Amino acid sequence: MDTHVGLVRALVPVTLTLQVRIPGDHPSVPVLGDERMGSATLVDAQGILLTVNYVVIGGQEIVATLPDGRRFPADIVAQDFDSGMAVLSIPVRDHPVASLGDSRRLATGQEVFILASTGPTVRRVSSGVITDLGPFDAYWEYMLEAAIQSTAFNPGLGGGPLFDVRGRMVGVTSLNLGQVGRFSLAIPVHLFTEYRDDLLHHGRVQRRGRRAWVGFYPQPTASGIVVAGLVPEAPASRSGMREGDMVLAVNFREVATREELYQEMWKHPAGALLRFSILRGEARTTVEVVSEDRAEFYR
Repeated sequence: MDTHVGLVRALVPVTLTLQVRIPGDHPSVPVLGDERMGSATLVDAQGILLTVNYVVIGGQEIVATLPDGRRFPADIVAQDFDSGMAVLSIPVRDHPVASLGDSRRLATGQEVFILASTGPTVRRVSSGVITDLGPFDAYWEYMLEAAIQSTAFNPGLGGGPLFDVRGRMVGVTSLNLGQVGRFSLAIPVHLFTEYRDDLLHHGRVQRRGRRAWVGFYPQPTASGIVVAGLVPEAPASRSGMREGDMVLAVNFREVATREELYQEMWKHPAGALLRFSILRGEARTTVEVVSEDRAEFYR
C-alpha cells in the first residue's frame, strides 16, 4: 500500500467509529452483547452513514466519532437484514464523503483495501485482492447472491469501507473469514445504491418482500444440515425444534445444502407456516413453525 498512502490519508476523514449501547433485555444481547463498537463510512453530505447491521441491532444510544475526535449522536435510518447492511444519520453537513463505486463491475484479482477504525480516532488499513464474488451463506439465516471475499484482512472493527485502488467504496466489511485466500467478507455497496430511496424513505427495501424467518442456526455436516442452535423465544424454539435436529425437507421438498434450505424457506413470506421434516435420533418427525419477520422480532 506504500504507493497508495496519499489516497488512504485522503479517505480517513470519511470514516467513523461507532459506540453502541443496547438495552439488556433486547433479544440480540445474548449473542452480540449490550455494548458494541463498529466502523462506519460517511456516504452523503447530508450525514448518511453505512455500516454493518449486527453492530447496531437494538441500538438505544449510538455515538459516531470522526477521526478528528468530534462526536455526534447517530440515528438508525434503515436496517436491511437480508443484505446485513445498516444506514445511519448524524447531524453533519457538507463534510467529505466517500465516492461509491459499482460493485457489480468488480472482478477477481482486483486490488482492494479496507480502512477500519480500531478506536474513536485510530484507523488502520489492510490491502489485498478479490478472490471470490460468488454466493455466500451463513448459519444465521443469511445468504448473499454475490459477496466480496478478499485477501485483505479486516484490521479493525466491523462495518468499515472496502475501497478499490481509485478510492471508490465498493463494499461494507462484515466478517473475518480466516480461510485460505479468503480473509474477509464485504457486502457489495450496490445493495445500498440500488435500493437507496427505499432505505432512506421507508427504512427497508419495500420492493423486496419480507421473507420467512424462524430463528435457528443450521450447520452443514457430512450427514446433513444440523440445527446447531436456536434463538431464544424465536419461532423455531417456540415450536419445539431442538438442537441436534437434522433438517431433511421444507414443506416436503428435500434440502441437501444450507443454500437449498434457505431458498425453500424464502419462497414463503414472513408469517407463513413452514413444515420442517426432521430426523431426531432415529425417528423422523415434522415440526410446524409459523415464521416471522426478523426485523420485527429484533425491533
